[in-house]
Amino acid sequence: MRKRFVAAAVLAIAAGLLYPVAAPPAIAHAGEVVRVDQLSATRSAIFIDSAAMGRTIQVQVLHPAGGGDRPSYYLLDGLDPGATQSTWTNATDAEPFFQGKNVNVVLPMGGQASYYTDWAADDPRFGRYKWETFLTQELPPIIDGYFAGNGVNAIGGLSMGGIAAFVLAVRHPELYRAVAGYSACPDTTIAQGAMAFSIANRGGNPFNMWGGPADPAWQEHNPAVLTEALRGKTIFLSTGTGIPGPHELEIKPQLPENIFFGGPIEFGVDACVTAFEQRLRSMNIPARVEHSPVGTHSWSYWQDTLHESWPTIGGALGA
Repeated sequence: MRKRFVAAAVLAIAAGLLYPVAAPPAIAHAGEVVRVDQLSATRSAIFIDSAAMGRTIQVQVLHPAGGGDRPSYYLLDGLDPGATQSTWTNATDAEPFFQGKNVNVVLPMGGQASYYTDWAADDPRFGRYKWETFLTQELPPIIDGYFAGNGVNAIGGLSMGGIAAFVLAVRHPELYRAVAGYSACPDTTIAQGAMAFSIANRGGNPFNMWGGPADPAWQEHNPAVLTEALRGKTIFLSTGTGIPGPHELEIKPQLPENIFFGGPIEFGVDACVTAFEQRLRSMNIPARVEHSPVGTHSWSYWQDTLHESWPTIGGALGA
C-alpha cells in the first residue's frame, strides 16, 4: 500500500509538471558588479558579471531605506522566473510586505528550470547553469558589501525554488541559519521523474543537470539523504492538499489552471512533504510544517504562506 501511495504521489507531481557532500570546486574569479540601478528607495537591481556562468545576472534586492546592517533572505523563484523582475514581486505583495522590515530580500532573475544548481554539462537550450556557485560563492559577498548585509542569511523558495533552497541549505549549511519551502518537495528521489520532466518540457536535457536517474549526483543533492545538515537550522515547510480553497472562489483568469494543473501538483507535493516531515521527526530535527486542508499550487497561496512564514524565518534571522 505504501509503495502504491508513493507511486501515485510521484505520478500526480509529474502529471502537473512539478518543477523541483563535497563543496563545488573553487572558481578562479569572484562575480564582478557591472552596475546598480536604484529602482526605488527600497528596491534596487544589481547586475553581476558571473565568472561561473560567463554572463551577466540581474539580482533585485528589497532593502530598508535607511542605514545600518541587516540579515539577508535569499528568496528563489519557480520553474518560469520573470525576466525583468522576480515573480515574487510581480505576483505577490512581497515588496510592500517587506517594507519597514530590517532585512535584505535577495531575488535572483532568470534560471528557468535550473533548480538553481550547478549543471554537469552546458545545455543547448539553457547554456551554462552554475547557479549553486553563483548563489553560494559569488553573490553573498556582493550583497553584504553593497547592501549592508551582516552575514546572517536564510534561503527559501516556492516549488522549484523551494527544492533548491533545501538542496543549497544541506550542501552549504554554514551559509544559512534558516530554510523555507513553499509547496516544495525536498526529496529528489520522490521528485526525480517530475523534475526531469519539467526540464524536458521547457526544452532542456535533464541529463545535463545531475546525469541520468542512477547517477550518484542525485543523492549528493538530496535533502532527504543529507538531512543531518539541517540540524540546528530553523525549518519552514508549507503545502496544501490540491483541493480548491478560498482563492479558487475568486474570479481570476488563471482559475482553471489552478484547479486542473495546480491541484494534482499540490496533491503530490503534500505527499512528499509529509514523508520529509516524518524523516525530520525520526531524526529529532524540529521543523514548522504547515499542512493546509485546502489549496492548489498557485501564487495566491504562496503569498499567504510567505506571510505565515515570516515570524519563523525573521525570528531566526533576528529581523
